[in-house]
Amino acid sequence: MRRIGNLFRELTIFERILWITSLIVVTISFLCVPKKDYLTLVCSLIGVTALIFVAKGYVIGQILCIVFAVFYGIISFHFKYYGEMITYLGMSAPMAVAATISWIRHPYKESKSVKVHKMKVYQIALMIVLTVVVTIAFYFILWALGTGNLIFSTLSVATSFLAVYMTFMRSPYYAIGYSANDIVLIILWVMASIENPSYIPMILCFVMFLANDIYGFISWKKMERAQAPKNDKIC
Repeated sequence: MRRIGNLFRELTIFERILWITSLIVVTISFLCVPKKDYLTLVCSLIGVTALIFVAKGYVIGQILCIVFAVFYGIISFHFKYYGEMITYLGMSAPMAVAATISWIRHPYKESKSVKVHKMKVYQIALMIVLTVVVTIAFYFILWALGTGNLIFSTLSVATSFLAVYMTFMRSPYYAIGYSANDIVLIILWVMASIENPSYIPMILCFVMFLANDIYGFISWKKMERAQAPKNDKIC
């Protein structure tokens, strides 16, 4: 518990404000809906907490992402967003495990932060090819399952894959991928909330995710600049 407390004390004033604001917004939105889904609330609170630590390059952020992916997959199953369920349980969660291992193996010197990696051309090319293949494959899988809002669900798969790939590669641009995914998910859960207002907290959750991911990109670029002068190249 003391170690966890130390992690929170290492947050900057801005990061604490962003994290607390995210918790408050998600909680208030939960309290305002008549039909409450407590799993949605827990999932959202875990998610915004995970992102503030991911933004700092801390491994604990990836561990929380695994927990979030499991909860989010369950919620998506309940609403028949099979694309989201398959994406998070079948791709995001396993990739978060792989990213956790990668981050543990590549710390930046003696700090808690991960070493930033500048992706090579072949890694970028592989990412593009795999994203196209995964997106096409999932389109037909989701179509066969009768997934709601098929186009946006497919876009969610594509942006999620880009994000988890770059997270595994320790690239600052992971946050751009997740920001794009956040926008798609905001649209998906707006549609879901029209039918069931209890999902409104998920909209606010991903709005705060978007804010956190934008900050994550800024934070990682600062990390990249801080690490680069002390190394011939970021690897």
